[in-house]
Amino acid sequence: MGLMKEIDRGTPAREGASVTLWIDGEPVSVPEGTSVMAAASHVERDIPKLCATDMLESWGSCRMCLVEIEGMKGTPASCTTPVREGMRVTTQSARLEKLRKGVMELYISDHPLDCLTCGANGDCELQDMAGAVGLREVRYGMDGDNHHDDAHAAPIDLSNPYFQFDSSKCIVCSRCVRACEEVQGTFALTIEGRGFDSRVSAGASFDDFFSSDCVSCGACVQACPTATLVEKSVVQHGTPTRHVDTTCAYCGVGCSFRAEMQGNEVIRMVPSKDGGANEGHSCVKGRFAWSYATHKDRQTEPMIRDAITDPWRKVGWEEAIAFAAERLHAIQSEHGKSSIGGITSSRCTNEEVYVVQKMIRAAFGNNNVDTCARVCHSPTGYGLKQTFGTSAGTQNFKSVEKADVILLIGANPTDAHPVFASRMKKRLREGAKLIVLDPRKIDLVRTPHVEAAHHVQLRPGTNVAVMNALAHVVVTEGLIDETFVAERCEAKDFQRWRAFVAEERNSPEALAETIGTDAQTLRAAARLFATGGNAAIYYGLGVTEHSQGSTMVMAMANLAMATGNIGREGVGVNPLRGQNNVQGSCDMGSFPHELPGYRHISDDAVRAEFEADWGVPLLDEPGLRIPNMFAAALAGSFRGLFVQGEDIAQSDPNTLHVHEALRAMDCVVVQDLFLNETAAFAHVFLPGTSFLEKDGTFTNAERRINRVRPVMAPKSGLSESEAVCRLARAMGYDMAYENPSQIMDEIARLTPTFAGVSFARLDAGPSLQWPVNEAYPDGAPIMHVDGFVRGKGRFMLTEFVPTSERANRRYPLILTTGRILSQYNVGAQTRRTENSRWHEEDVLEIHPHDAEERGIADGDFVSVASRTGATMLRAEISERMPQGVVYTTFHHPHSGANVITTDNSDWATNCPEYKVTAVQVTPSNGPSDWQEWRREMEDVHHRVALPAE
Repeated sequence: MGLMKEIDRGTPAREGASVTLWIDGEPVSVPEGTSVMAAASHVERDIPKLCATDMLESWGSCRMCLVEIEGMKGTPASCTTPVREGMRVTTQSARLEKLRKGVMELYISDHPLDCLTCGANGDCELQDMAGAVGLREVRYGMDGDNHHDDAHAAPIDLSNPYFQFDSSKCIVCSRCVRACEEVQGTFALTIEGRGFDSRVSAGASFDDFFSSDCVSCGACVQACPTATLVEKSVVQHGTPTRHVDTTCAYCGVGCSFRAEMQGNEVIRMVPSKDGGANEGHSCVKGRFAWSYATHKDRQTEPMIRDAITDPWRKVGWEEAIAFAAERLHAIQSEHGKSSIGGITSSRCTNEEVYVVQKMIRAAFGNNNVDTCARVCHSPTGYGLKQTFGTSAGTQNFKSVEKADVILLIGANPTDAHPVFASRMKKRLREGAKLIVLDPRKIDLVRTPHVEAAHHVQLRPGTNVAVMNALAHVVVTEGLIDETFVAERCEAKDFQRWRAFVAEERNSPEALAETIGTDAQTLRAAARLFATGGNAAIYYGLGVTEHSQGSTMVMAMANLAMATGNIGREGVGVNPLRGQNNVQGSCDMGSFPHELPGYRHISDDAVRAEFEADWGVPLLDEPGLRIPNMFAAALAGSFRGLFVQGEDIAQSDPNTLHVHEALRAMDCVVVQDLFLNETAAFAHVFLPGTSFLEKDGTFTNAERRINRVRPVMAPKSGLSESEAVCRLARAMGYDMAYENPSQIMDEIARLTPTFAGVSFARLDAGPSLQWPVNEAYPDGAPIMHVDGFVRGKGRFMLTEFVPTSERANRRYPLILTTGRILSQYNVGAQTRRTENSRWHEEDVLEIHPHDAEERGIADGDFVSVASRTGATMLRAEISERMPQGVVYTTFHHPHSGANVITTDNSDWATNCPEYKVTAVQVTPSNGPSDWQEWRREMEDVHHRVALPAE
């Protein structure tokens, strides 16, 4: 059997009042504005089409979808003709058959007839439509100018690592061009020439797809009805024959995909049209960068060693588990129960994270559990809980389609959250206004057909000052939504905040020099946000990774409440989570002070509920956070660590400090796919599973709980949750589940916001956005509609306190960090794919003035030194950064970006201040001392290739 295809109704769905019409004598009711083509699909009258697809607005160029409509002259195109009440449509007649055959003959006359050897054979709409209209002969011959053997034919463009472009097979339907514009918003493709000379082009100034503005999102490939644009994997292996629905394991957008396969081999990943977060779109990572799952570097057997200077020894699961348990037991016997702990992963499923935190609390007997959200979005949890009462964003992604003003703060969605960025850009092209608060000129400041109304290019570390200045304008110019505040917010706290931000010291004029911008821009931005209609705030790590990260989250919540922008579509305070399950890892109780569902460990009633279910007493005192674990390790009191799917030796700040702490431990257990930087300090390595092997759920940035289904069996022979359960049993706590669905049943039983969630329900219907319980049986796409979770919203004072990390004569520049589209986080996955062709190394962006002052030319190697360390990077001269600020990414371990970041952290959550590091940049003739040491360490520890047994 062939691959089951998703229904394509030809044109996008509409909303509104219904009208009834008759199609081939059969009645159908559809929303007003629906096309005749889409209406016909609801009564299984599939009208032939080539230029139409329901991912794009109607185009009406192919002339295949002609119909007859009573009372209308001619044969209108069904894709561009809207329905009307009482309309009577005929989709099949002798006249229509003749017209459609004639049109198809013209297409085939200029198309290669190599169907049997074509990569799209069996999956080609041109082939399907030729059959649908009954084409058997072509009167015009088959010697068109675009054939392979013709002098006019262009060679196949193989430059892109993931797909090819064969212009000889192009029917110039414009679907790829329109997909690039309407869906992706990059505008990289165009049509050149006229008539039979028309061709799709990646731009006149580019030689091929790879060198063009194409971002390899795959929208053009998905839209193409022929083999003009096709995945190289399909050309190589053939058409897939079955599929498994699952969820992407990259960023916090949480795109739904169909893993299309032959046998047990994945051929391609196709974004699902019914995916709640992505609605059929994708990015280069989710669409194409999944081959790391079968990369030669994958470790699929457990390994142990007595000391980190010893070579690894492959062992069976039983021996590895026993070795780890014996070591951890020995540590606790000598140093006490609190001498060990663990770190959960934001890349693992909710179920896998849940069993790790349960193992630590029930088997280890302490609350020393933390998660990588500590170093990214922990201020989000703290700040939103203080103001709104819950530790999560307020909207679904679709909400941005109703926004009139978008305030984007410390986020670069075109690189870090590209599928959401495309949705946002579409709304901006429709007329919404954009305000960007960022030290860097990110693409959204000015990109094709999108330009920010205001760009506040603030100095790193001054976020809170900016937010107070905006609030000052709202308060002093009478722009507060007094009705909303009176009905929905705590009056006493509001009055206190109102008086605070109205003080002259919080005015744009008083803060302009500190911020590094002019007061007029700040005032204009504030007025636009307060008066421009529905105003939404979207933010990223440029907000949270500061010493005042929690303060800034509360400041944004204050602004949203003051202007009444909470509780409906098009508004809200929305964190763009960095990793696929950051939200879920926090939901599952990964913080040392909270049990699943954000309930404090000191709450006797909550703790009793878990104790009754788990059958063990739980400590009522919070455990250690990640920075506390490192400090205690160096002090000698913390000696053992279980690390689930996190490369803390690369991702955490002040790398040398982290290395010292790991080296001081007696037993480090790493559960991961690859021998990463952290594994260099490990004594036990437990092989993990890729997302293609996982069975469970991820929770994305909009609180959407998506199913993750196994495409293949675990390559290690054991799921991650079962490995953890075995370790718990070896340490004396009986923890076992027959399958991951039982883990979710336990989560639902003990976590009120997940009470109505089950695998059975998720498998039978769409994804759900928590809370899912009696109050919200079908979930809550929008939070705080009628009231805040905490009752009434609470305004918090947000005093601006400058960071202690300051530039001076020795370290005169400020370094800030971020991400790039083709790579992901510490690069463990994407560096093992063809994505590295776009980004082979991390570089340092430096302003031309700062570079000239130091004698640095574009491409030079430079030393980047801070108070904590130094590394070497290649310089890239760029005006994206203001003078005095430099920027780099952190995707490659040899770059050592976190060697130079400091231990400074958020006052409330210890989230590191990655975004503000004082540095000096000078020309360099060779690697830094740290890089030389790392190179030697690679050889010593054999971290890439296993040693002989």
